[in-house]
Amino acid sequence: MKRVLITGAAGFLGSHLCDRFIREGYHVIGMDNLLTGNLDNIAHLFPLKEFEYYHHDITKFVHVPGELHYILHFASPASPIDYLKMPIQTLKVGALGTHNCLGLAKAKGARMLVASTSEVYGDPLIHPQTEEYWGNVNPVGPRGVYDEAKRFLEAITMAYHNFHQVETRIVRIFNTYGPRMRVEDGRALPAFFSQAIRGEGLTVFGDGSQTRSFCYVDDLVEGIYRLLLSDYAYPVNIGNPTEITILDFAKEILKLVNNPQARIVYKSLPEDDPKVRQPDITKAREILGWEPKVGREEGLKATYEYFKGVVTP
Repeated sequence: MKRVLITGAAGFLGSHLCDRFIREGYHVIGMDNLLTGNLDNIAHLFPLKEFEYYHHDITKFVHVPGELHYILHFASPASPIDYLKMPIQTLKVGALGTHNCLGLAKAKGARMLVASTSEVYGDPLIHPQTEEYWGNVNPVGPRGVYDEAKRFLEAITMAYHNFHQVETRIVRIFNTYGPRMRVEDGRALPAFFSQAIRGEGLTVFGDGSQTRSFCYVDDLVEGIYRLLLSDYAYPVNIGNPTEITILDFAKEILKLVNNPQARIVYKSLPEDDPKVRQPDITKAREILGWEPKVGREEGLKATYEYFKGVVTP
């Protein structure tokens, strides 16, 4: 049985990856310091002999006894509300945490996949964004701690690949949604769902004309799984290229939740908030044979069922 280490295992994406690798017959070692993760996301895995959990901060030395075949590095605060509140931890997990995991991959002869982000493109000047685009990032702006942590993560990963011949993979993740997102995550979808269920104002920043491309979590996990097992070492965009304005997205959620007390309210646009975001997934299609399958209507219904169970009206 092949063994895989997943950092950030108790988080939104990490927990879904744990589920997938268990289903595929792997022995999964989950690691999390619970800074933003939640053990409830992986509680169903604890009885399984194929799963073990380490409560550990990967910015400290990382050791896992025994064989290790794969490492998936998904530990990091990942929403503006988190990395604005925890800027130093965000930088450290992207830099020191990635360095420690790469050292472990080198020592074990393991293949490592790192979670990068569409945020490396910053407020993009080309649209849609291809992997060859170097980005338009403000390194000293409020979002810079996350953007630059992920850009460094990519750079050190390629350095280990080229200098130490460590097998590495880099996924650039675009906006993803689904069950297990935190209610107080701060991102548009959990904010809209929780506000609509409670009958509050759905907070749209600016005039809502900024766009995002939302990918359902099952599709994302499939793309990550294929990338890990591929032979491609350079960054690959994984996301849904179907683009929508934030205002129209808020209207879709209002219609789905159908709470007559809920309404849209407007607030000023945060600094450095990207105006557009859409992945070019040509590489994912050609190299991985991957593209998203779950439409937004289907994905939002499944996500709404989850939020109904965790949000108090």
